[in-house]
Amino acid sequence: MSIRGTVNLLTFPNCKFVQGSIYNLPYAEIGNNFDIVISTEVIEHLFFPKELVISAKKCLKPNGSLILTTPYHGYLKNLILGISGRMDQHFTALWDGGHIKFFSVATMTNLLKSEGCTDIKFKFAGGYPYVWKSMLCSSIPK
Repeated sequence: MSIRGTVNLLTFPNCKFVQGSIYNLPYAEIGNNFDIVISTEVIEHLFFPKELVISAKKCLKPNGSLILTTPYHGYLKNLILGISGRMDQHFTALWDGGHIKFFSVATMTNLLKSEGCTDIKFKFAGGYPYVWKSMLCSSIPK
């Protein structure tokens, strides 16, 4: 199934899928209704990433979970990019609609804690340790 594909609702009769903008969600309809909010590879494209966390909190049931994925940008990875001369290629400003925020474990943790999230956990995927391609973060917004 692609992101833009359709979901066969007969396969998931008790599951509700909502696609929308974090800046204009129908909270009266969907507020406090979800066990999990999942955002994959979105937060790095937002001018106001806190809005994603704020919106998720409004949509989640008490003790619901927020799961985010984003490209990983830790100190060692950025150092290797700089030394290898690949920094401009990796952080190109010439890609319309590209990434405008770059998160490490520390910056993602700070963002989530600033919005009252607890039980923050990370997993990593792709590449080698500490130069991973992506990180998955789960938390419980309060």
